[in-house]
Amino acid sequence: MHSTSHALLDINMNDEIDYTNNPLHGLSLKNLLNEIVDHYGFEILYAYLNINCFKTNPSIASSIKFLKKTTWACEKVEAFYLYEFKSLPKVSSEQYSLPPRDRIVPDDQTPGEPADLSLDDANHVRAKRVTKAAAYNKAKNSDNRDNNYYGKKQHESENSADSSTEEYDDPWAKWR
Repeated sequence: MHSTSHALLDINMNDEIDYTNNPLHGLSLKNLLNEIVDHYGFEILYAYLNINCFKTNPSIASSIKFLKKTTWACEKVEAFYLYEFKSLPKVSSEQYSLPPRDRIVPDDQTPGEPADLSLDDANHVRAKRVTKAAAYNKAKNSDNRDNNYYGKKQHESENSADSSTEEYDDPWAKWR
């Protein structure tokens, strides 16, 4: 029995994933923020990440407090650290689905110099995001409108009541 438990222990130790090449490994959120704020400043961080803790009375302490409570924002900052500040190549789609701290950075990838970022570049990036989001929302809403249009027409044809009189009726009348 003793040798079996040793064998299981060896298997578990050998199957552990090595995150040590990930620049976030062993890095506290406070140190991460200090590094990127010292290099870029709060204005650039807000411009690129659009997180209010970097705009409204920004400080390291208040940012840490917010980021520790808000997973999506913390992951956004950590991804910024990896791909803008440490200039690592973008990850595969399977790694992208993982939180930045859980991503495996291949041994042949080493952190580089921080990217040169400016407010002008941030405005271009933001404009692209707004355009892309608007196109996505327009397509999504047109799908919903088409579904609602056909659903309404079908519903109206099923009911023989005059829709113009229903419009002025008490909407709660059928509920009572």
